[in-house]
Amino acid sequence: MLQFFLYYVFSLLYMEILYHISCFGTAAFFPLPGLPLWIAWAGLAGLFLNLVARKGRALLFWLFSGASYLIFAVQLVYIKIFRQPLLVSAAAHNGAAALSDYWRETIYAIFHTSVWLLLLAVPLAAAGLLLSNGRHSRRPALTFDTPVRKSRGVHVAALLGGLALFLLVCAAGYWGNLGFYEEYSGFYDPEGVFSYCGVAASGLRDILGDAFPEKQTVLAAWTQTPSDVPVKTEEKADDSPAPSPVKEAKKAVVEESAEKKEPSYSPHVLPVDFQALESEENPEEIRELARFMQAAPPTNQNEYTGLFEGYNLIYLTAEGFSPYAVDETLTPTLYRLIHSGFVFENYYVPLWQTSTSDGEYVNLTGLIPNRQFSMRRSASIEMPFCLPAFFASEGVKSYAYHNNTLSYYDRYLSHPNLGYQFKASKLGKLEESVWGGQVFPMENANYWPASDLDMMVATLPEYIGEDRFHVYYMTVSGHMYYTFSGNRMSAKHKEDVADLPYSEEGRAYIACNMELDAALDYLIQQLSLAGKLEKTVICLSADHYPYAMEMQTLEELAKKPLDGTLDLYRNHLILWNSAMETVTVQKPAASVDILPTLLNLFGFDYDSRLYAGRDILSDSDPLVIFSDRSFITDRVSYNKKGQTIWADGSEDDAYLKEVRARVDALHTYCAGILNNDFYRYVQEALPEEYRYGDDIDPEWIAPHPPQAPPASETLPPETGIPSSESN
Repeated sequence: MLQFFLYYVFSLLYMEILYHISCFGTAAFFPLPGLPLWIAWAGLAGLFLNLVARKGRALLFWLFSGASYLIFAVQLVYIKIFRQPLLVSAAAHNGAAALSDYWRETIYAIFHTSVWLLLLAVPLAAAGLLLSNGRHSRRPALTFDTPVRKSRGVHVAALLGGLALFLLVCAAGYWGNLGFYEEYSGFYDPEGVFSYCGVAASGLRDILGDAFPEKQTVLAAWTQTPSDVPVKTEEKADDSPAPSPVKEAKKAVVEESAEKKEPSYSPHVLPVDFQALESEENPEEIRELARFMQAAPPTNQNEYTGLFEGYNLIYLTAEGFSPYAVDETLTPTLYRLIHSGFVFENYYVPLWQTSTSDGEYVNLTGLIPNRQFSMRRSASIEMPFCLPAFFASEGVKSYAYHNNTLSYYDRYLSHPNLGYQFKASKLGKLEESVWGGQVFPMENANYWPASDLDMMVATLPEYIGEDRFHVYYMTVSGHMYYTFSGNRMSAKHKEDVADLPYSEEGRAYIACNMELDAALDYLIQQLSLAGKLEKTVICLSADHYPYAMEMQTLEELAKKPLDGTLDLYRNHLILWNSAMETVTVQKPAASVDILPTLLNLFGFDYDSRLYAGRDILSDSDPLVIFSDRSFITDRVSYNKKGQTIWADGSEDDAYLKEVRARVDALHTYCAGILNNDFYRYVQEALPEEYRYGDDIDPEWIAPHPPQAPPASETLPPETGIPSSESN
């Protein structure tokens, strides 16, 4: 039976190598953490074969072999679709939904990875041949003979020894400060860990979850030693100029004057009672978050503070939007908005683990996502420091719309929790008797993807007549895949892009984004006709780059290499008002900075220390953070998967170490906000007049009282995978 042990070891090694080549090419591979696990898995399989009766051995052998193949095959197909590995906990809780709702994308991915899937099956085919009697052989190479008692001991030793060796490798990484351990223990970049350590080691790390020990508490370390970063103490906050008038005064009608008020240049802070936050009555996690918040440097008011005070805001998260969607002739509205208003020359939209949902979370909260489905998980905590609460302090309602299903990603729970009255064009998996009032009638609602223009036509009459409004749109016309046969928006504009010198995928991508352009054109026309255009701000950012597109197509459109570079995440941020002069901003910025920037422009009193992002227009140092903890500042571009580029050629290792510590701390801080309901504690530590969420009228949020989802649909905090759409 020892031959089966060897078969499993070599077949797993083969599949690990093949998976790595198919998904990550020639990227560095460090199999040491995975090798003991292959040995342990082979020992476990061999032991079971030894323990069962002969008739059951063949079935058990194929079960172990098939399970090994499926693990690698599913990971290969999933990463082809989402550019992220499938986490084990997520698959366990929402795998069925992924199979049923993402069937188009799954079929496409299986077709395009079919050669690799067949190559992964070579060990299965080899086992079949070795188990069969060859024409010229008396007995097969693999047989289910009577188990030898001695081999059972070998298999037990392999199982226990493999696990012990794995623990030894981890201990060596921990105590020896080996390079792989930081990434492996943190597991904040699953794609990087899968690439470097393989499927077996990464899968076990995923299962272990929070049980895996961390090297240090990065919040405490950063708070205690922020080197040259100025610390904002509570006393200093009290000595600074007081924030602008309290909310009661801001509910007054804003004068019809285009003249901008003179900024005080004081820091954006609120009178938080940090002594109350650090009370022994609060959990240690809350006290640690409070200490970090108090030590964080706030951003200051600036010449653009209050520029749009009293204005309307229409805010869009554009599905799969990128610079390559814009053409001066084919998408003239997008082109005009990008090149006027505020023009951001160095803007980035990182790709997070849950693609669109995490992209929305960043855009709407100014926070870094934590693991998977932060937006969904935020529905169960207080979120009083987002746009709807600030607008509500001035008596303004906030609306949110999506031209797809109401239930998807549990937006019907998360978006009202932010303060939006949320509606979608289709009901999804919710009861019509309860949730039907949150579906807006839209022409061609069943198109895939649906039309952004149709969404504007259907929803704009609901708010255009109000004195002031804040509206949020999650678009869908730019959704993958980019073909003329499977994408209705691409097919709609096929003739318009026929003469472009690109591949079909590239032309189809531009074609489907023409519908977004038409939606914006219609929106601007209607605002102008209603006399609301000059007092309305339009803000648009992507949720992520079009990651489903083949890299060679992206590079074809970009006309430069993108693979492995941070330029892959370069994008456009539209921040536009028809009456303003064009302002060009060279400062590096990212989607996490949008919310603080808007809060400053609209003149709201807010605390800049509550967010990971910073007001782009302030004098704060720029910091663009990516999911794998790469980053860009005004001095350096640090790519963990590639080259580190210094703007001034200084190669300052101390500076690099300092920024890395800050990036780690901000990731941990944002995770703490989400996982510990930190905003609720901050809200309680504020004077009553600054408790923004209290101003939201429940009648504004939903036509019908929301009900909790069935227990079968409720996910644990850290789990969940995308299902029907990537938005």
